Amino acid sequence: MKRVVTAIALVPAVVYVVLWANSSVFLSVLILVACLCYREYEAMAAAWGLGTPGLAGYGAGLLLLLIADREAWLVVTAAALAALVLAMRADDLPRHLAGAGVRVMGILYVFGSWRFARDLHNRNAHWLLYALLVNWAGDIGAYYVGRAFGTHKLAERISPNKTWEGAIGSLAASSLLAGAYLVRFVPGVAIGEAIGLTLAVNAAGQLGDLSESAMKRGAGVKDSGALLPGHGGILDRVDSTLFSLPVVYAYWRFLG
Repeated sequence: MKRVVTAIALVPAVVYVVLWANSSVFLSVLILVACLCYREYEAMAAAWGLGTPGLAGYGAGLLLLLIADREAWLVVTAAALAALVLAMRADDLPRHLAGAGVRVMGILYVFGSWRFARDLHNRNAHWLLYALLVNWAGDIGAYYVGRAFGTHKLAERISPNKTWEGAIGSLAASSLLAGAYLVRFVPGVAIGEAIGLTLAVNAAGQLGDLSESAMKRGAGVKDSGALLPGHGGILDRVDSTLFSLPVVYAYWRFLG
């Protein structure tokens, strides 16, 4: 019940912010969500025993999220080099060099992915809502189909409850609901394109879900946080979206 109540409260708020709020409100919410995601990632990094990214990680991440396109790779490269230099000062080189990789990965994983949300919103807010809807619909399809018919484990070592039947249900629900939304609200997208893109975006989202499950398993935690009743943490709610956003952006940028 908590899960349903939380979803009922969140979905209208997200739709409003994406489609109708002014750009300042949208950007403020995006920054807040990105920082909350990074906070949960930080906690898992600490549980891995590889240190925490700290304020420098937030600073580099926010620069990546907000800076102009031409300077984005400068931020990423500078963050990677700075992490490497700082790691070389430590006595335990293997641990701190691995920690440097964790810091850079977190910046790209969280802030880099949300950067695509900002770019999609600037182009057409319906592109961003479509990317979110793919995973919303996919989660519903996976839950009900997997619960009713799931027998073949998808990735038992990482997430024992996920099944191939649920994954197929996720693909089908996304194709029907999100694909229809894309055709209706984004001009120039044909039905075949919408279905093909939605299948690719959904597949990326399912990989994102499994990746975050692997991170949690490595950290020895059930959820990334406890901010959302019935859902866990923010990362638990958006893990699929973080992998889906780059795919939607790549389609719009190079093929759309």
